Amino acid sequence: MLSLPNLLTLSRILAVPILVFLLWRPTALDYAITFVLYCIVGITDYFDGYLARAQGLTSKLGQFLDPIADKIMVAAVIVMLMASRKANGEAPILQDFSIIPALVILLREIIVSGLREFLAPLNVSMPVSQMAKWKTTFQLVSLGALILGGAFPGEPWIHLVGLASLWAAAALTLITGYDYLRLGLKHLD
Repeated sequence: MLSLPNLLTLSRILAVPILVFLLWRPTALDYAITFVLYCIVGITDYFDGYLARAQGLTSKLGQFLDPIADKIMVAAVIVMLMASRKANGEAPILQDFSIIPALVILLREIIVSGLREFLAPLNVSMPVSQMAKWKTTFQLVSLGALILGGAFPGEPWIHLVGLASLWAAAALTLITGYDYLRLGLKHLD
């Protein structure tokens, strides 16, 4: 069913190739445009769930697509920030030790997705915790700040806010990933 919430979710998925294209060989203007698009996409993440609950439009399609849209967007942006250079031609946005929290986030998403797939036939649900919502918030803020920092390479504090938020997201990622794994392990033979 293509309700407004599902269309918003699909728009997030369709925005990913545009984000990747803009981050491919970015200039300062590309980073600025990417930041605006990223913010719009992040806002749709909030509104699709809000509208689905408020209007009673929750659907199996939305429940399936929403986490996929989030993971695709986060993974694509992280990979592109590790690969693309800053607008002034310096080193990549994510490099050296900042790759560690990025990998923690990516690996957790793969593990939790696999765990959910494994537990689905057993009718075991893994509801999203409040801490997982905070993790998502820190992820979105960190990636947004890192993109914005690419638009303003002369303002290192923006990049530092992004890195600090990325490390906070990685810490919450480890905690929530452990919680999900602990829940899932109870159902293994």
